[in-house]
Amino acid sequence: MNQSLANSKRSPLVSSLLLNKLLIFCLLIVGAIIVLFPLGIVLVTSFSTPQSTNEAITLDNYREAWTRGKFLLAFANSTLVALAVTAGQIITSALAGYALARLKFWGREGILLLVLATLVIPFQLLVIPIFVILKWGHLINSYWALILPTTANGFGIFLMRQYFASIPIELEEAATIDGANRWQILTRIMLPLSRPALITLFLFTFIGEWNDLFKPLVFTTRPELRTVQLALSEFQEQFTNNWSLLMAAVVIATVPVLTLFLIGQKQFIQGIGTTGIKN
Repeated sequence: MNQSLANSKRSPLVSSLLLNKLLIFCLLIVGAIIVLFPLGIVLVTSFSTPQSTNEAITLDNYREAWTRGKFLLAFANSTLVALAVTAGQIITSALAGYALARLKFWGREGILLLVLATLVIPFQLLVIPIFVILKWGHLINSYWALILPTTANGFGIFLMRQYFASIPIELEEAATIDGANRWQILTRIMLPLSRPALITLFLFTFIGEWNDLFKPLVFTTRPELRTVQLALSEFQEQFTNNWSLLMAAVVIATVPVLTLFLIGQKQFIQGIGTTGIKN
């Protein structure tokens, strides 16, 4: 009798939970359709052919866009710049983040506030002093002009600081007892345990640099320094009315970062989800 009564009370609750899950699932499906629909249009258009041909789907648009846009050199430049900036940010963020998370020194909280304050300053506001410094150092129209201005970043420092703070300090104390110094603790314990945060920082930085148009447009004029986004912008000016070629060029420029994100999305989600555990 009591079991039947309990089951009768549980039944509406289970039904309500299933209904909520179904509603959430439907909302997610609708959201995915809204997000993916424009991407689908881009992809379909990139494979379309002129009406004068009989082919339904062709790769000719990609071959022509790749050749006319000179994307091989642009890909090489963007990859070099993105990897160099990413390496610089990982190094500076790991060192500064560890210092702010673990070292005790006067003014630590103030420095952290200054780091956070840099997040609200757009890069465009700093372009004039950065340009003057690069010109003074004779770095305009060089790879250094694309790499040095963003080698350190407040977001990366804060991200690594938060992740380091979430790691139990007992691990460091045990390593100290075994004779490890600060550098050994950082490189052999903290960094291996911070893999999700490092992958998150890598994805954020690499994708941001790959998609950056501002720095190549302001700091370079030499054709041999053209990046993917600059090549795509110039390609758009040349083929304004040829939508098939334009969409093919967009897909070419997007595939590398999309593939990179899909490979590292699990670690990316884990890194984002664990950076706010401790203050």
